[in-house]
Amino acid sequence: MKITVLGGGREVGRLGLFTEFERGTVLIDYGITPSNPPEYPLKSPPVSNAILTHAHLDHSGMFPWLCSRYHTRVFSTPVTAEIAELLYRDSLKIADSRGHPFPYGEPEIQLAMNKFAYVGEDEEMEIGELPVHFHSAGHIPGSLMAEFVDESAVCAFDINTTDTHLIRGVRPVKCDTLLVECTYAGVEHPERRELERQFLDEVDDIVKRGGKVIVPAFAVGRTQELALILHESGHEVWLDGMGHKITEIMLKYPQYLRYPEKLSRMFREVNVVYSNRGKKLALDAGIIVTTSGMMNGGPVLWYVNKIKHDPHSAVIITGYQVEGTNGRMLLENREIDLYGLKTEVDCQVKFYDFSAHAGHSELVQFIRACSPENVVIVHSDNPEAMAEELHSANVYIPSNGDTITI
Repeated sequence: MKITVLGGGREVGRLGLFTEFERGTVLIDYGITPSNPPEYPLKSPPVSNAILTHAHLDHSGMFPWLCSRYHTRVFSTPVTAEIAELLYRDSLKIADSRGHPFPYGEPEIQLAMNKFAYVGEDEEMEIGELPVHFHSAGHIPGSLMAEFVDESAVCAFDINTTDTHLIRGVRPVKCDTLLVECTYAGVEHPERRELERQFLDEVDDIVKRGGKVIVPAFAVGRTQELALILHESGHEVWLDGMGHKITEIMLKYPQYLRYPEKLSRMFREVNVVYSNRGKKLALDAGIIVTTSGMMNGGPVLWYVNKIKHDPHSAVIITGYQVEGTNGRMLLENREIDLYGLKTEVDCQVKFYDFSAHAGHSELVQFIRACSPENVVIVHSDNPEAMAEELHSANVYIPSNGDTITI
């Protein structure tokens, strides 16, 4: 097999792998990095078939461009396709509001959505002449690993080995060659139950002091997970932003959820912001889970603007913040770009690592359990930390533009 890295080589984001086998060619993921301005992968060669592992923009964001150029068929779960369509339209709105040129528009989105073909977890089908077995990746609802059966090769982008409130963790698949994300190479995640306890204790303390809790959250996966944790603990929770629509989509596909009845109950009982009056009611209540997760836009900026000088209130960041984003700037420098003005923040800024990616030790255990002879590390800015652990395998660490043959 021959692999050309179009994005995600020695970096986190904009993943795209152009993969050539004896019996066919397939592109696996083709995303953008949602920085300001966005970063795009290298141009893909013409390709008839592609696999989208999940809906997050750093894996899905360039498929409208791809499909409009090459009429590529895209294989994904139905929940991934429906969420991706929502994210594409939101990306267009954000680009327009910032004055950034964007590589596609509404016609390309429409064309792309007509090119999607649906697959399910634990399903095998032929893509061209390639038999592919799909497995749950444990990352977000509908996320997949792709096993190329004849080649004994598995593509694992992105994965989580830990069971969460939303979905069950990934299970290893034996293979000769493993292509794997290592976003958190060199970084360990805290134990999940202890992390949830600390997070809820923090929220309790802030609310008891009369402060407000603003939780920026990715609309896909993180919003639902945090809302479930807060709701099950008896807190009055308000949702603002796209996470509400994403939850509606997820509930249409309960087969991809660990506890669909719990998510459904939370969704019925949670408070949703629909208007400016709703924003004020949410702020009065005091706990708001809102987009965007990296704070580069969305309703989160309205709330942060209201509490930025209140030392009793807090912004609690719960996920990876790409360099150059508002969230990264807030964590590192305690300042944020609010509507074009860089502003110092006096409220508390906290970080709790609710990652939907496997941490270092979890990645090592997963890779070893797959027993590969060859490991290709992508989607990582610290791949050497993982390579040091894999003495029994041939390890490849390609950069963008590199082609490797196995």
